[in-house]
Amino acid sequence: MENVRIPDAEYADRIRRAAVMIREKQLDVLFVCGTESDYANPRYFSGFWPLFERAGVAVSAAGEAALMVGPESGIFAADRSKIDRIFVLKEFRESADPSYPELKADTFADVFRAIGVSGEHIRIGLGSYMDCTLPIYNGLKNAYPKAEIVDCSDIMLALRRIKSENELACIREGFRIIEKATDAVIDALRPGVTELEMVGVAQKAVYENGAEYEGLPMYVFSEASTRHAISRPSYRQIGKGDIVQLNLSAKVDGYSPSIGLPVCMGKLAGEKKRVVEFCLEAHRFTEQRIRAGRRASDIAREFYRFYRENGMESGYVYGPCHGTGMIEVEAPWMETDSDYLLEKNMTFQIDTFVSAPTFGVRWEKGIAVTETGCSAMTEYLKKPVELNF
Repeated sequence: MENVRIPDAEYADRIRRAAVMIREKQLDVLFVCGTESDYANPRYFSGFWPLFERAGVAVSAAGEAALMVGPESGIFAADRSKIDRIFVLKEFRESADPSYPELKADTFADVFRAIGVSGEHIRIGLGSYMDCTLPIYNGLKNAYPKAEIVDCSDIMLALRRIKSENELACIREGFRIIEKATDAVIDALRPGVTELEMVGVAQKAVYENGAEYEGLPMYVFSEASTRHAISRPSYRQIGKGDIVQLNLSAKVDGYSPSIGLPVCMGKLAGEKKRVVEFCLEAHRFTEQRIRAGRRASDIAREFYRFYRENGMESGYVYGPCHGTGMIEVEAPWMETDSDYLLEKNMTFQIDTFVSAPTFGVRWEKGIAVTETGCSAMTEYLKKPVELNF
């Protein structure tokens, strides 16, 4: 089985590119952090993904970098990190809040000194504004009370929004694996199985086919719970005539695409047929409008108008796309107030969702923006799936 991954040289290049932006913004250091569930920014630079604890990376204007981990992750990080400088800080401990009274921990001052950042009146760019926990932020403030801490999430967005060929390869490999998992679940669907049993089928398939982990908590919903834009599967037994919503995902070296589609446990008819087919039509409507140079807000407004003109405005929740990469849902979103132009090799999930009164439908797949349109990373979503029993 091919080992698709990000090469070590690309991690070093990411740090170099970040340093250029740090200097342009007249910062002394860029600071990013993350958790087990949203690990992307520190893993982007270091390849390290924390378990239970938190992780962070500091990058200086000179392009020197250090990884920060919690008290139990020092050896783990040394075995996995692409960054050689590793520091253990109590601020990155797990949420159970152990005190580790015997530990002689490192400090933020130790970290910054090691990468050549000195002085008290420094400018710290916070590149993980949404992911910085209060203990980490307070620790940073206490260590540098005279520092200016500024939100620099735009640096991480700029670094991560255009995908390299290696990143695209990881995403495509994820889709190859997800297709196998989707086939396995559809083959196993029968009246009487539970939503959670089908998640187990998907998990078996993604690991057997080379994924390092699931790319998101996988969805297998049926009937009423398909109305949930975000939810979790349950012990509910799937019955004849049900709409079953699949959203399955696989993580490959940190990259986490997904495929979403509805399956009908019988023949589609009536309102279910109308909504399922409209949702697929809206999905294709979006796909046809994506190309480099287009303004994201224009596509989003056209998408919303398509719902309104087809009498489906009440079923609109969001749309039409969100960025994808190291996190299945990552910036940038494509919304009616998204004032940016699409660029070649930006990657999105075309995520088309309709919430009807008694059920819901989602068609979802990943694409890469091209000069003339977009390149679909899976051809799985072609027509509604109807199972007969």
